[in-house]
Amino acid sequence: MKNLKDLMTMKQEGIKISMMTAYDYPSAKQVEAAGIDIILVGDSLGMTVLGYDSTIYVTLEDMIHHGKAARRGAPDTYIVVDMPFGSVGISHDKDMQHAITLYRETKADAIKIEGAHFELIEKCKLIGIPVVSHLGLTPQSVGIMGYSVQAKSKETAEQLIQDAMAAERAGAVMLVLEAVPSDLAAHIAERLTIPVIGIGAGIETDGQVLVYHDVLQYSTERKPKFVKIYGDFRPGVEALKTYHDEVRQKRFPTEDYIYNIQVMGENND
Repeated sequence: MKNLKDLMTMKQEGIKISMMTAYDYPSAKQVEAAGIDIILVGDSLGMTVLGYDSTIYVTLEDMIHHGKAARRGAPDTYIVVDMPFGSVGISHDKDMQHAITLYRETKADAIKIEGAHFELIEKCKLIGIPVVSHLGLTPQSVGIMGYSVQAKSKETAEQLIQDAMAAERAGAVMLVLEAVPSDLAAHIAERLTIPVIGIGAGIETDGQVLVYHDVLQYSTERKPKFVKIYGDFRPGVEALKTYHDEVRQKRFPTEDYIYNIQVMGENND
């Protein structure tokens, strides 16, 4: 299992870090078997497994439930769990209570916080909770910023640089940059000492993260530009249709799938 020291060494040595989302026991088990460096239990589970059209409906209880399942599936992988919408930005006491609960209940290695919550990151560090910061496109704020590339002007690019540096100063152990120009992401990755993981942020970040359901075509939603398809789960629907047809047509189960033990003989009452 990789720890923060290992991940820092990978950054220093130029070894790219792989991160993949996983939301339950079987997907986490697969991701660990593939040797992926980090599992992210992201609030994107709202769309991929809970059927919502946004992350904002995902609750703290949802994240705890799925985080615990992923940990059972991947006991030897570094796991990061999202703080969902509504669990931060309330009050300092409530924010800390939610962070502590999520970290403790899921047995995660770190929690992830979207947006410029630098004081919360600092307070988490003081009590021993590692925090991954998430800047750029932050889906929990999509109602304000929309789904589009961020930091496209000189001014907004400079603000993102300052925010990234502030996250590191506050004690973030890692940074996720989403949907930002590749040259800007490269510049930030070079300036920070902590690993910078990109999603739609080019190849010069210290690592990459994608969504399990996207790369395997396990979902039918339209894929963002930055998603590359590595597998195809869609034939599963055809397999299910075949099962349905065989049941209807009395072609399943055949003798190969039956326990042929005679317990209802003629003399049985």
